Amino acid sequence: MRKLTLQIILSLFVLSIFASLPAQAQKMPKWFKIGVQAYTYRNHIGQNPDKILDLVRDLGIQEMEGGGSKTLSNADFLKKCQDRGIAVVSTGCDYNELKDNPAAVVTRAKELGVKMVMCPWIPHQKGKFNLQDAKNAVDVFNKAGKLLKENGVTLCYHNHGFEFQPYMDGTLMDYLVQKTDPKYVSFEMDIFWTIHGGASPASLLRKYPSRFKMMHLKDIKKGVTGDLTGGSGPENDVVLGTGQADYETIFKLAKKNGIKHYFIEDESDKEMENVPLSIAFLKKIIPTIK
Repeated sequence: MRKLTLQIILSLFVLSIFASLPAQAQKMPKWFKIGVQAYTYRNHIGQNPDKILDLVRDLGIQEMEGGGSKTLSNADFLKKCQDRGIAVVSTGCDYNELKDNPAAVVTRAKELGVKMVMCPWIPHQKGKFNLQDAKNAVDVFNKAGKLLKENGVTLCYHNHGFEFQPYMDGTLMDYLVQKTDPKYVSFEMDIFWTIHGGASPASLLRKYPSRFKMMHLKDIKKGVTGDLTGGSGPENDVVLGTGQADYETIFKLAKKNGIKHYFIEDESDKEMENVPLSIAFLKKIIPTIK
């Protein structure tokens, strides 16, 4: 508990260093709200939800993607966020749950009051995601997405890098986007995993301007060459703006495309230090995006 308190103090101290920036540089436009994926605080939020959510509030984070845990019900998680002025706008779901019990996904979405649900993984043999895996996923997503849509919820698939296996004149990611019904299935782009899989976030945003509704803001360490496994070490997850991602171009396209929800997701082992620095980067770059 004492260690967590010290880490929280460190987070707020790091952010406070940047609080003396000119007011013009810190004023955020209406189109962008700072969000965080709850997984960022995976090592703490289950045991200390109040302290972590206090931190999230104090960092100026306005939106969260997540839900309850083994120690916290969805209703309690929502109440704690609401009490702090944090909007819960999206939550995750398991692929097999979408396939076998999509009604349960609807129930959880309603418990959290969210209008967006994201699936972060398609089961497959590691490093060997293939056309049949993609076809199966298209079927699952279209069927579940229709049920979710009928209940006022949008299903988004969150790419994880392995989908960029070459296929015909493109990739299996192209297949997923082109074969899913846009009425029922949208996408959440993970910047880190897009680059790690060998793709360009900007190119995807240009190619499919209406399909991406949310975004995971992560950066990949310079010099790292990714692969198609969908796996990487925590040391490769770095502060936004210090890695390989061209965030100026990404944000210009995201704004043009009307993406509304952006979640910092830090999978390093230094989230308490990194998140405030990433927020400082956002406060610097977002007001410059035209």
